[in-house]
Amino acid sequence: METSDITAWLYDNLPQVTLLIGGLLAVAIAVAYFKDKDSGKYKALMALGVVFGVVMALEAALYYGEWRLITSVFVAVAAFTLIIRPFREIHFAVIIGLFIMVLVYIWLGGLTEVSGVDISFLADNPVRIVVAFVIGGLAYAVLNFGEALVKLFGKILNWWPLLFVLGCLCIVEAAFMFMGLGSIADYISTGS
Repeated sequence: METSDITAWLYDNLPQVTLLIGGLLAVAIAVAYFKDKDSGKYKALMALGVVFGVVMALEAALYYGEWRLITSVFVAVAAFTLIIRPFREIHFAVIIGLFIMVLVYIWLGGLTEVSGVDISFLADNPVRIVVAFVIGGLAYAVLNFGEALVKLFGKILNWWPLLFVLGCLCIVEAAFMFMGLGSIADYISTGS
């Protein structure tokens, strides 16, 4: 088989291959977590899952509309699950809120006038600190809510039995597609 033949086959079967690899990774991560969540194998699989999860998300975005909706949903959910797993305990809201606070503090230092209105009082240190703190706090509050939602769905989808089932669903969906049977949804709706 020539390289061009392999490339053409991969392009023609991209959704199936993506689902198959993502599903195998999800199952492998769940099994490795169940056996020993502190092992190097589990951590390596998790890192590989993040990398492949990003690839899956990019493919789902690039081929949106070209793939069946159910396939895109499986790919997107699996991608999210693989990407979020190692980041479930990191508090991004605090980091981004502090970053916004510093940027606002720096930006306010250069303000003198806007549309002919003197706002140089905002550049004074006590006012500048308070304004930067309030804006950073507001950004933190909004981001913290978003982070909590992402973590909630991340924890639910990354519960190892559910991760295992999700991986198996991706593998079965890929197998149905490879065999020309359509999708799991088609199989369920026809009852055959």
